[in-house]
Amino acid sequence: METEKLFTIAEALLKPWAKEYKRPDENRLDVYLVREDLLEAVAELAQARWGYLSAISGVDLVPPAQDGTGENQEGRLEVLYHFCNSAAVLSLRIEIPYSDAHVPSVCGIIPSATIYERELMELFGITVVDTPVPDHLVLPDDWPDGVFPLRKSFTGFDSPQAQES
Repeated sequence: METEKLFTIAEALLKPWAKEYKRPDENRLDVYLVREDLLEAVAELAQARWGYLSAISGVDLVPPAQDGTGENQEGRLEVLYHFCNSAAVLSLRIEIPYSDAHVPSVCGIIPSATIYERELMELFGITVVDTPVPDHLVLPDDWPDGVFPLRKSFTGFDSPQAQES
């Protein structure tokens, strides 16, 4: 029952910014926001001391493609901010287009988010505006610009051994 109470509090805190709520599991609450509301929503959770930020993750929802009419459809990415409080997991979900793949940094509110923001930039190519440390975290410094290994369009690099086979 404690989880239900925590989610009731979270829903009340996030009501001004929430576009939709979903409960994919009894211990999970997904709250859909627009990126312009992210900082206010995170600040509200932090001020209320509703749990802690456990991770920021990305998802490549729909890569750029053509629909059945031959029209180009823009690809979409999603950024998820996962907060935990006891057994309750709250995810703030923000969908963004490939052509405008950026979110604001939450490091001004939660300084430890920097590691997750760096990973998001490197692996998904999502710009985190005003992040304090934009340096590489996971990939080597000589990794090619514009190549993001967790996007669906990434198929790997051809190796000399693969070409000889």
